[in-house]
Amino acid sequence: QVESLHPRPGWVELDPEALWSQFIGVIKEAVQAAGLHMRQIAGLGISTQRATFITWHKRTGKPFHNFISWQDLRSAELVNSWNRSLLLKVIHVIFTVLHFLTGNDRYLAPSFLTFSTHQTSMKLSWVFKNIHEAEEAARKNNCCFGTVDTWLLYRLTKGSVYATDYSNASSTGIFEPFTKCWNPTLCNLLSIPMSIYPPVRDTSFNFGSTASEIFGVPIPIMAVVADQQSAMFGECCFHPGDIKLTMGTGGFWNVNTGEHLFASRGSLYPLIGWKIGEEVVYLTEGSVSDIGTAIKWALDIELFTNVDETAEMAQSTADSQGVCFIPGLQVPGDDPYLCASFVGLKPSTNRNHLVRAILESVAFRNKLLYDIIVKKVHIPLRTIRADGGVSNNSFVMQMTSDLINKKIEKPANAEMSSLGAAFLAGLASGFWTDKKQLKKLRRIEAVFEPQKDSGEYRPAMDAWLQAMKHSPRW
Repeated sequence: QVESLHPRPGWVELDPEALWSQFIGVIKEAVQAAGLHMRQIAGLGISTQRATFITWHKRTGKPFHNFISWQDLRSAELVNSWNRSLLLKVIHVIFTVLHFLTGNDRYLAPSFLTFSTHQTSMKLSWVFKNIHEAEEAARKNNCCFGTVDTWLLYRLTKGSVYATDYSNASSTGIFEPFTKCWNPTLCNLLSIPMSIYPPVRDTSFNFGSTASEIFGVPIPIMAVVADQQSAMFGECCFHPGDIKLTMGTGGFWNVNTGEHLFASRGSLYPLIGWKIGEEVVYLTEGSVSDIGTAIKWALDIELFTNVDETAEMAQSTADSQGVCFIPGLQVPGDDPYLCASFVGLKPSTNRNHLVRAILESVAFRNKLLYDIIVKKVHIPLRTIRADGGVSNNSFVMQMTSDLINKKIEKPANAEMSSLGAAFLAGLASGFWTDKKQLKKLRRIEAVFEPQKDSGEYRPAMDAWLQAMKHSPRW
């Protein structure tokens, strides 16, 4: 985990050199720990955080700025200005009419388009408004844009490969999943030059080889994939209706929608899961903020001394004694000014109540998103598989299972993003021949089945919803 930089309040950046150094170090350590030599590596798969990006000079390779994180808030004023603008209202009307006349779902998403600080588009627009060197280079066709994967590919190949894949591109909000192209209408709207974007390749694909001097031998780069889509692949959620729940820094619900791309008004958005040859698999995603972030904050202020204690602490009390945790340590998409808070504190409130309130807020938000998925995604839902660090918390897992009244599988390895990248690289290199072989490698550590009626949680969830209702724009 590269340490985030905060040069100004609300800004979240990553040092590209620190990221590069750590990336190379992790690969070397992993190979050494496995007792292997670099010559034995058949292929490299890269899974990276989505929507964190950088721009750099095409000729010199010099970055114009640090990586700007998906958590960064510098575009908040720009986001609010656009979301209140008359032009956006006109766009809504035009695409609503087009959708009504054609019935084509391609026009549905723009009919209720709103911007958020999570999206790459607004922060990229900010770059060209505020960083003169990037704007000048773009005018001369000398500016490159890339999410983390593109930057790593570029560095690994000493600048000879400049590309991304469909999963990463579709996660930026600038790539049109229906047409599978960078969106010229959006770029014109936000004054982002079209010349900056990398070519988009298949997810499982031979991108070229690393420069020999980096690892001592050239290693083929056989897959590039965004982290949530990679976790989906690692969980073997290959069939329409399969659901993957990742609970890490944030929480992500992904539904495999097969060859159908679903656009939905509200909390869900369409993505390309992966492209392998002719196969294109689409996902519908919903996300929540402040899962791992809130737990780490609680650890930092010493509400507990070890994350493993939290499930036991929460279970040690019958309820949170009316205490509710309102997320907002990390910006949610719909309200960049929401602040985290505890509501309902009493003289008798202790650490266990506070910890339980934090964990309950995770389960409650899981319930809200699952209900939206059931309502909006019109395909039969199948298995639910959870991963990410917070999936190790038995209290959160059991409460989520109870609330949604569904069985949830937890794999033996909670770090599914790296496994998904390995699977995709192995397929491209011929190490595995098909997905049936991958399914045989799945190992389930635990299965959480509903033990309580969801109605038992109704008073606590109603109180939490009421607290959430009064918290916006604090």
